Amino acid sequence: MIERVCRILEYNKMKDQLIQFASSSLGKQRVKDLMPSFDLDDIKEAQERTFEGAKVIRLKGQAPLGGLRDIRQAIKRAEIGGLLNEMELLDISSTLYGSRRFKSFVERMVEDEVELTILPQMAEEVIILTDLEEDINQAIDENGGVLDSASAALRSIRQQIRSHESGIRSKLESITRSTSGRKMLSDAIITIRNDRYVIPVKAEYRGHFGGMVHDQSASGATLFVEPESVVQINNQLREARVKEKQEIQRILQDLSALVSGYVEELSTIVEIMTEVDFIFAKALYSQSIKGSQPSLNDEGFINMKKARHPLIPKEEIVPIDVELGGDFSSLVITGPNTGGKTVTLKTVGLLTLMTQSGLQIPCEEGSTAAVFQKIFADIGDEQSIEQSLSTFSSHMTNIVEIMNEVDFQSLVLFDELGAGTDPTEGAALAISILDHVYQVGARVIATTHYSELKGYAYNRDGVINASVEFDVETLRPTYRLLMGIPGRSNAFAISRRLGLKDQIIEEAKGHITADSNKMEKMISSLEDSRKKAEEDMNDAELLRKEAEKIHQELVVEMENLEEEKQKVLQSAEDKAAISVKKATAEAEAIIAELREMQKNNPTIKDHELIDAKKRLEQAEPTLVTGKKKPSPKLKKPSVDKLIPGDEVKVISFDQKGHIVEKVSDKEYFVQLGMMKMKVNKDDLLYINRPKAISTKPLTTVRGRDAHVKTELDLRGERYESAMMDVEKYLDDAVLAGYHQVSIIHGKGTGALRKGVQELLKKHGNVQETRMGTQGEGGSGVTIVLLK
Repeated sequence: MIERVCRILEYNKMKDQLIQFASSSLGKQRVKDLMPSFDLDDIKEAQERTFEGAKVIRLKGQAPLGGLRDIRQAIKRAEIGGLLNEMELLDISSTLYGSRRFKSFVERMVEDEVELTILPQMAEEVIILTDLEEDINQAIDENGGVLDSASAALRSIRQQIRSHESGIRSKLESITRSTSGRKMLSDAIITIRNDRYVIPVKAEYRGHFGGMVHDQSASGATLFVEPESVVQINNQLREARVKEKQEIQRILQDLSALVSGYVEELSTIVEIMTEVDFIFAKALYSQSIKGSQPSLNDEGFINMKKARHPLIPKEEIVPIDVELGGDFSSLVITGPNTGGKTVTLKTVGLLTLMTQSGLQIPCEEGSTAAVFQKIFADIGDEQSIEQSLSTFSSHMTNIVEIMNEVDFQSLVLFDELGAGTDPTEGAALAISILDHVYQVGARVIATTHYSELKGYAYNRDGVINASVEFDVETLRPTYRLLMGIPGRSNAFAISRRLGLKDQIIEEAKGHITADSNKMEKMISSLEDSRKKAEEDMNDAELLRKEAEKIHQELVVEMENLEEEKQKVLQSAEDKAAISVKKATAEAEAIIAELREMQKNNPTIKDHELIDAKKRLEQAEPTLVTGKKKPSPKLKKPSVDKLIPGDEVKVISFDQKGHIVEKVSDKEYFVQLGMMKMKVNKDDLLYINRPKAISTKPLTTVRGRDAHVKTELDLRGERYESAMMDVEKYLDDAVLAGYHQVSIIHGKGTGALRKGVQELLKKHGNVQETRMGTQGEGGSGVTIVLLK
């Protein structure tokens, strides 16, 4: 049943859109195999994976997923001792490279304090097989050819081959250049027949060169002859080429055996990277349809805001709001043909399937989707969004199957319920079917033309009417879904707009029962009330936005006035301070003169000088221009408020710094410039907390403008530059408080590694060094323990 529902709701067409965003054949196959899940926990996990992928796309634009290849068959053959060819080995190397890039990408995001949970766990399971990757790359070039560097024996053999080829060409070229030789040759060229070098000789000179004939032209006038003078060298060349093939086979066999030792790790990498590719395909698809993650429930509650069908072009789609499963579990939609009723059904159905497949849906944030155990749809086998009807019998065949399987955890979608038969009987049958589905407890959305069903919702609890709006002025549907309002029959209004005489229309109205007229008037009144309410709401929203704008302008104006006031007061106080300073200086001068006078007149006592100075101080002008706004006092927060990264002031040193580490409830390590010291909390004043600060333990220390990483990569750098980088990095690492760091110098010729290790032996901050283990990079990495 679910396969048929997926086909009816065009689920596979949606997957055709999704598959375009997969980066590898493995990811594309994962999309092809995608089907809705019916387990709430599994769906939540799948949704979280898509959400995390979308978060990475939003922050970084893309994730590095290149290089992933389908190496599953190659792994199996290697496991049973089979020989892998060059391209299979190259695919393995490419996959290892892609997985390594992805792992590094995720680790950098974690270092940048991006909150991720699922992707770091997946990256952690990826095992970096650098040695295997390098062994393959050193043996096979990017085009799949085995390199001379693959083995010393191969290099020697190929040197022999080149030497033999050079000797053969030299001898043959001497023939083609000679005057006598040109007369006997059809063309002065050297060519190859049966993997041996030959020259084109005229048939009449066949015996002149001796040797062997390997071929002749179509006319027989030219023979391709291997002269006797090069037969022996050609034989040697052939032997060398046989040895070359044998050596290549041996190299491939060794590499295949090497691969066989990592079957489990490689299988894990393929499995994880396939899922990663699938996650980012879903995330990119969500970005393309402007999708959002809905909240989930298994109680049958749906609230899709501004829902859009992903298969309809963006410029044509009209978003709809659909709610189901709260106050009502049945929704009956009425309205004209081509008005959007079927689109509504398919939108709700397809978005539900997408949700249960772990995909985000094209709705506004805050939408809610339900997880159903069964999803049924009767929209006609051949019906697409644009058109088509189905017969009554085919409808009833589908409905019978649905009635036999439907339960309280089901979503049922009926299009044109009861159509294709007598209107009276069809309407009665539709009402009975809707009643049965409602009693079972399922959620149901049904579309219909029958006027009898317009009053259905008014007589049933848990059922609500809806309609698709029709603009009588333009004679076109607007495709808007109006909840709570049944669809009107617009036949009379349309006929009048098209020019039908009023007399005919009035006579037609007389043939309609009073109940039908009353129903139409009620619907018209509801539509008018809805439009009036929408207009009032729009007016109120405009007034609210205008009031908010005025409020913001007033706040800015008040802030400007306060700032100007403070500037004026500050200017006045500065001028007053200058006057006070000048008066004080004059007072000091007067005191000095009085002391001189005291020397000449001993009757002037010291206490009189002191009294005079006091009177001068009391005579200083009092500032009355206004009071400057006191700067906010530094508050000393409780211990639990101080976290690493907080900017603080050390009172005893009158210096600003930031918290590096909490030692205890009463002590913290504080970074003051180049110095890190332990400070009692009573000696600290809180200043500021950067916005990006995290309460997690710091794994990196910020330098002037950058993070200090726990590793330094020197690969590709010149020797002198690398040595300078090592010295600077060690200083930064010591200041950051690291106890262990890694220096990546690669294997290469060993010169860079030797230079690094010599420098480390002499460095005062280095306690101990060792080579990296297999998991740390082997001999390509030096691990440094710092003092």
